[in-house]
Amino acid sequence: MRQLEERGDKLFKQVVEIIISARKSVVRNTNIVMANTYFLVGMRIVEHEQQGEARAQYAKNILTTLSQQLKKQFGKGFSVDNLENMRKFYLTYSISENRSRKLQSIDNNLIDIPVFTLSWSHYLILCRIKNEEERRFYEIEATQNDWNLEELQRQFDAALYERLVLSTDKAKIVELSKKGQIIEQPKDLIKDPLILEFLGLEEKTAYSETDLEKAIISQIEKFMLELGKGFFFGGRQVRFTFDEEHFYVDLVFYNRLLKCFVLIDLKIGKLKHQDIGQMQMYVNYYDRFVKTDDENLTIGIIICKDKNQAIVEITLPKDNTQIFANQYQLYLPSKEELQQLIIDENV
Repeated sequence: MRQLEERGDKLFKQVVEIIISARKSVVRNTNIVMANTYFLVGMRIVEHEQQGEARAQYAKNILTTLSQQLKKQFGKGFSVDNLENMRKFYLTYSISENRSRKLQSIDNNLIDIPVFTLSWSHYLILCRIKNEEERRFYEIEATQNDWNLEELQRQFDAALYERLVLSTDKAKIVELSKKGQIIEQPKDLIKDPLILEFLGLEEKTAYSETDLEKAIISQIEKFMLELGKGFFFGGRQVRFTFDEEHFYVDLVFYNRLLKCFVLIDLKIGKLKHQDIGQMQMYVNYYDRFVKTDDENLTIGIIICKDKNQAIVEITLPKDNTQIFANQYQLYLPSKEELQQLIIDENV
């Protein structure tokens, strides 16, 4: 009887997976059809404007009339503002070269249109990004990582693109816009600074490293998204014993893309060379006693409030590829401030 129940439960789970997968497919296809439709509507609006009087008042009157007609036949979704968004959507993506395209038959004519992968609401956010390389980067990342609207907006507000540009070889910036975040070596995973506004901590000196650790644990999913791609949580205050002495790693992760352990140590104050030495010992232990032969070298990240880059560089070997010291910020800098950082980096 028990075996029959177990087999029934297994069948139920399998059927649930099929239905959920099918629903996701329907939603995905619906999003693509909607994006294609609104792109083509925007195209027709632009073509009509070009054939008429190219004046702002003329365009406004056309959209008002069209909106009234469409709402009468199809109901909601065709306000003047939304039609203007469709027009902007077409103008934004019709000139984009860094993307796949396909031919679609419309009115017996083959039309070359971009390949869309996200929902219309995602593209409303993306259309507000003027830099084409930056816009394409966020589109790829949102598609590959299945970002919902909230996550896309959060990553944009946190200036993920600018921070990757700051921490990546300048020759790879264009590649970012074509492929998204490129994971080739440990430093590609690390964003500096990390933006931890989602932890809900006030910016003050009275909280401890334990407070920061607890806040991260309570928001572990968002923290892993902030860290980068491919992270899995391995534990908090993970103990190991060496030479009859106990040591505790604040946070342990595993990254499936690099196939290695990632150890994180949290420091509230300014980074000291002793902190780097401690992390080096943690990394050495994991490399020698924990990782398997088919796994790559362990990465250590020290998240600190303040760091002296000169101290970091003189403490670590020149060919260091394993230890990283990253600043964290509890409040988002403005995009203008980050853009100024990029300018300063290139001066």
